[in-house]
Amino acid sequence: MEEPGQLKRALIDATAGAISGGIARTLTSPLDVIKIRFQVQLEPTSLWALDGRKLKGKSKYTGMLQATKDIFREEGFRGFWRGNVPALLMVMPYNAIQFTVLHKLKTLAAGSSRTADHINLSPYLSYISGALAGCAATFGTYPFDPLRTILASQGEPKVYPTMRAAFLDIVRTRGFSGLYAGLSPTLVEIIPYAGMHFGTYDTFKRWIMAWNHHRSSNLGSTAVDDSPSSFQLVLCGLAASTCAKAVSHPLDVVKKRFQTESWAGLYKGIVPSIVKAAPHGAITFVVYEYTSDCNSLYII
Repeated sequence: MEEPGQLKRALIDATAGAISGGIARTLTSPLDVIKIRFQVQLEPTSLWALDGRKLKGKSKYTGMLQATKDIFREEGFRGFWRGNVPALLMVMPYNAIQFTVLHKLKTLAAGSSRTADHINLSPYLSYISGALAGCAATFGTYPFDPLRTILASQGEPKVYPTMRAAFLDIVRTRGFSGLYAGLSPTLVEIIPYAGMHFGTYDTFKRWIMAWNHHRSSNLGSTAVDDSPSSFQLVLCGLAASTCAKAVSHPLDVVKKRFQTESWAGLYKGIVPSIVKAAPHGAITFVVYEYTSDCNSLYII
C-alpha cells in the first residue's frame, strides 16, 4: 500500500492522537480526580499513616474506596468529571502533537515513514523519540494543566464555578506566567515518563510480535502472522503505562505540591495514579493503533 504524503500522514497522526487521548481521558477521569485530591491533600492519605501519627480523623481522604464514597456523596457523579473539560482541551491537542512529532522523529531515525519499520528501531531511539515528543506536546498545551488541576482538586463549596473563572483569577493574581506555573518540574517529569511510556510500549510490542511469530511457525502455518491482537495491545499499553507512572510519579507530586516532602510523601496518590494511568495508556495506544491505520481514515 502506498504511504501517504507528509501532510496527510501528520493529519492522520494528529487525528488519531486527539481521538485516542479524548476517549482515554474521559473514561479515566474519575481516577484522575481521586489522584489529584490525594496529591494536594497535606495530611496522610492512608489509615496506617494516620494511626502512626495519632492523627486519626484528620484527613479528608484516606483511601480510594473512601474517597470515591465521599466525592459521590458530596458532589454526585459530576464530581468525578470535575476539570474534565480543561483536561480534554489539554489532552487532545497534547496527544495530537505528541504522536505527530513521535512519528516524524521515528521516520527520521528509521529512514522510512512506514509504521512497520519503526518497530525495528533500537530501544534507545524509541525512548529518546518518546521523550522529545512528550516535551514538544507539553510546551504546546501546558496552560490547560494548572486549570485542570485547580478545578479537579476543589471540593464543595467550589472556589471556581467555571474554567473561565479560574483562568481569569490566575491571570489577575499571577499574570499570564501563572498559567505556566510548574512547567520546569513538568518537563523534568515528562522526559522519563514519555520516554519510558513509548520506549517500553515498543519493547513489549516487539516481544509480543516475536512470540506470535514463534507460535505461528510452531503451528506450521504457511502465512506467518506476527501482528498483535487487540488484547495483546491492551496488555502492552497496561504494562508500559504502569512502568512509566511508577518511575515518574514522585515528580508529578512535586509539580502538584511545590513543597519539600519525605520520600513517602512523594508517592502520595501512587495507587490511584497507577490505577488511572494503566487503563488510560492501554486505551490510548489501542485506539491510536486502529485509528491511525491509513485504511480506516478517509482524508482528502
